[in-house]
Amino acid sequence: MKSTIKKRTYMAIYRLLDKVSPLPYDCGVLCGAVCCCYTDEEEELGIYLLPGEDKVHDRHDSWLTWSAERAEDYDFPESWKGKVYFVKCKTPPECPRSKRPIQCRTFPLAPHIDENGILSLIVNDSELPYQCPLIEEQIELNPEFVKATYTCWKHLIRDPLIYDLVREDSICRDGGLEL
Repeated sequence: MKSTIKKRTYMAIYRLLDKVSPLPYDCGVLCGAVCCCYTDEEEELGIYLLPGEDKVHDRHDSWLTWSAERAEDYDFPESWKGKVYFVKCKTPPECPRSKRPIQCRTFPLAPHIDENGILSLIVNDSELPYQCPLIEEQIELNPEFVKATYTCWKHLIRDPLIYDLVREDSICRDGGLEL
């Protein structure tokens, strides 16, 4: 799958997100880093990298396991063809924080595109196998984190593949499409 986002753009996004956090401290202290450490025999937690995001990661890094899946075999947008990379941290909750994937860095926020094509951020409303205190307790997020996350997603959705993903997720969230 060919992304229009260059490695240097991903690196700039990573640097911007390195400077912010949902709270003024590590939110993992609230829950024992449950989003990193949750284990279940039936469910493997990890993250699908965004198209082109694999450019900034080394498949030989000792902290991640990688698998390449066919996008067509999963509920990805029809525009997605070929490989999608799924990564899982081997050393939770310890990881090189500067190398975390974008969707780890921007959680608990999720991008949403409305019927007019307007981007906004919402609190992640996906069904999770664990409880995140930021979501459950509706803890106010650091405004700088929210602003940086919005800026990053504004750049990311310029890529047609990422736009398609965010738009499709938004439609599903609004109840307008079943996949």
